[in-house]
Amino acid sequence: MPSFASPVLQFDESQLKHINDKLNDMTPQQILDWVTVTFSGLYQETAFGPSGNVITDMLSAQGNTVPVIFVDTLHHFDETLELAKRSQQKYNFELHVFKPEGCDTREQFAAKHGDELWKTDDVVYDYSVKVEPARRAYETLNAQAVITGRRKSQKGDRASLQVVEIEKGTGLVKINPLANWSFQQVWTYLRANEVPYNVLLDRGYKSIGDFHSTLPVKEGADERSGRWQGSEKTECGLHKDYFAMRAAYAARKKKEQQQQESAAASLTSPVA
Repeated sequence: MPSFASPVLQFDESQLKHINDKLNDMTPQQILDWVTVTFSGLYQETAFGPSGNVITDMLSAQGNTVPVIFVDTLHHFDETLELAKRSQQKYNFELHVFKPEGCDTREQFAAKHGDELWKTDDVVYDYSVKVEPARRAYETLNAQAVITGRRKSQKGDRASLQVVEIEKGTGLVKINPLANWSFQQVWTYLRANEVPYNVLLDRGYKSIGDFHSTLPVKEGADERSGRWQGSEKTECGLHKDYFAMRAAYAARKKKEQQQQESAAASLTSPVA
C-alpha cells in the first residue's frame, strides 16, 4: 500500500479508494499498526470521548506511542477535564492542549467574545473554540496526519465516513480506525479492558461535547441526538471544510465591524 510519509501528499481518488478498500477488511488494531508505521507527523486528536479512549488504549496495548492533541474549548464539562488527567496519567502520552486564541479561562473568553456566544453566533463560536485552535495545533506541531474517533454509526455527516480521508484544501490526513464500529462495540471494549471513561456515560450521555450543547440521550435514540438539540447541526466545525469555516467566520466578523462603525458614526453625526 502507498505510504503517506511525504510532507506533501499527492495521489488521486482511485488510490484513496484502493487504500480504504484494503483497510475496511482490517480490525482497528491492524489499522493502527499500519498507521503508526506509515505516517510521519502523526497525532491522535481527541476530546476524550468513548471512541477516542478506546483508540488510546489500543495504541498503548500495541506499545505505540502517539502524542495527543486536545482542543480545550474552555466549555467542556468538568468531568471531561478530569478524564483527560486520568487518561494521561494511565497511558503517559505526550499531551498538547490548545485553547481559543488569547484565552486561558472561560471568563476571559466571555470578556473577549461576550456571554453565550454559542447562542448569538454559533459560526464565530465554533471557529473560535474548535477550528482555529485545531488549525494552530496542526501548524505548531507540523501534524501531517491525525487519528480521530469518528464512526459511521454516529450518523449525520459521519454516515459516509471512510477509514482514511484527506482534508480538502489542507492535505491533512484523518484516519478513523473505528469507522465501522458501533457504539455497543465501543462500550463493550471500554468495560472489558477497564479503559478510563467519562462518568457522564453512566448518567445517560453518549456523545459528550461542550456543557451548554450536550444532553443525555433517550433510550433507543441516536447517540449524538443529545448534541445541539433543536437544531439541524451535526458537527462543531472541526471536521468541516476549514476554508469554508474560515470564510464564514471572516464574513461574520466583517459584518460585526461594519455594524459597530455604523453605530459609532451615528453617535458622532451632528443633529439636524
